[in-house]
Amino acid sequence: MIPDKGKNQLHQGKIYIVSTPIGNMEDITLRALKVLKEVGLIAAESKERTRKLCTHYTIKTPITTYNSHNQHYKGRVLLEKVKSGFDIALVSDAGTPGLSDPGSRLVREAIDNHIRLVPIPGVSASLAALSVSGLPTDRFIFVGFLSNKKGRRRKELDDLKREARTIIFFESPHRLIKMLKDMHEILGNRDIVVAKEMTKVFEEVKKGSVSKILSSFEDEKIRGEYTIIAEGAKKRRASVIDN
Repeated sequence: MIPDKGKNQLHQGKIYIVSTPIGNMEDITLRALKVLKEVGLIAAESKERTRKLCTHYTIKTPITTYNSHNQHYKGRVLLEKVKSGFDIALVSDAGTPGLSDPGSRLVREAIDNHIRLVPIPGVSASLAALSVSGLPTDRFIFVGFLSNKKGRRRKELDDLKREARTIIFFESPHRLIKMLKDMHEILGNRDIVVAKEMTKVFEEVKKGSVSKILSSFEDEKIRGEYTIIAEGAKKRRASVIDN
C-alpha cells in the first residue's frame, strides 16, 4: 500500500514553520514551495489567503485553519496527526509564523510534546523595513503590536524610554496616529521610519522625526499594514553633577 502523502509510517512527523510572502508572491523560497507540496497538511491562519498562494504555485496539499479562534482545540488535533506520522506545514497570513500571530502557541505545544520543529526561513516585514531604515541594525529589539488600550500602550512605551537599541513595532491603520502621538509624548521627537505595505504595490517608506511623520499623515488616508522602526534612546551625557 502506498503511504498517504506527508505521512511517515514508522516515525513521528514534523511541523515545518514556513515563511510565506508578505505581499509580492515571488518572495518565497524554493525550499518553502517544496515543503508545502510534500507535507500532508497545511495549517493556515486564513484558508482563503493560503489557497491563493497555493493556487498560484499549483500546490494541491489540503489546508486546514489554525488561528486565534480555534487554536485551543485545533492545536490538539494537529499534534495528534503529527504524532501519528503526518508532516504538517504551519503558515501565517504573511511572513514568518509565530511573530505576533497564533503560531507561537502551536510551537510551544509542539516543544512540550517533544515534536520536531523545522524552520523554513523567508521574508519578514520587520527585517525588510529595518534593512531600508538607515537606523542602526547591529542591535535591535522586536516589540510587535502595542496594547490597543491607551493606558497600557502608554505604559509599554514608558518602559521603552531608556531602550538604546533600535525598536521595531507593528501597528494597525486605525491605531497608527494614536500610537505615534503617544510615542512623541513619551519617547520624544526621535527619528523613526514608518513602512507601509512592504513588497506590495503601494509600498511606501517615510523617514524623519515623529512630528514630521505625524504631519505627513494630516491629509492622507491611512490604509494598509504598518511597520514602525524607532531610533533607540540616546545615551545621556555625564554632567558636572554626575562627576
